[in-house]
Amino acid sequence: MDITLNNIGKRYRYEWIFKELNYAFECGKGYAVLGNNGSGKSTLMQILSGHLSPSKGKVSFNLSKNKIDPNEAYKNLSFTAPYIELIEEFTLQESIDFHWNFKKMSCTKKEIAERLEYPKSAQKKPIKFFSSGMQQRLKLALTICSDTSLLLLDEPTITLDNKAVDWYTELLKEYAYHSGRLTIIASNVEEDFQGCTERLNISDYKSVKANN
Repeated sequence: MDITLNNIGKRYRYEWIFKELNYAFECGKGYAVLGNNGSGKSTLMQILSGHLSPSKGKVSFNLSKNKIDPNEAYKNLSFTAPYIELIEEFTLQESIDFHWNFKKMSCTKKEIAERLEYPKSAQKKPIKFFSSGMQQRLKLALTICSDTSLLLLDEPTITLDNKAVDWYTELLKEYAYHSGRLTIIASNVEEDFQGCTERLNISDYKSVKANN
């Protein structure tokens, strides 16, 4: 998938989070979105995922040179972020089964469960009893292993320990960069940007109070 941002901006009340952002994301590449806390990284990711609309400008999606209606782009992307929650009443298997109803995957259900490397005691527990790190690994596995043309990760290692960061790195190497997939990762942690060759600093488009 290719994404083109044409003069987009996002404003809350009288403050522009960012504005006059012109950028092209090309299929098959990895992009790191950087910026200080509060600079608008997560806001941009939500616009790219369709969770938010820009206050001005236009976002264009193209897949195999065919335009995609922005309202239909969600069918071709997978996205996770700290503010996206799992259904905590589900068990691990129920969560995997639920995800399979909405996304085509690049591996089997059994392979997902094995890649998570959870203890057997966790298999039948509701997810609400998982640690924050275990929940994050599940979110990452379901997102990264989805067979989508656009992968969006916002602060992917926020609750992971060093061993789990290595696990994330290997998963990303195996599933993120193949078949022309576009990968965009927003973070301030350098280890998160495995495979990203391009960088976009959202702070370059940060604006203070606007009068219009």
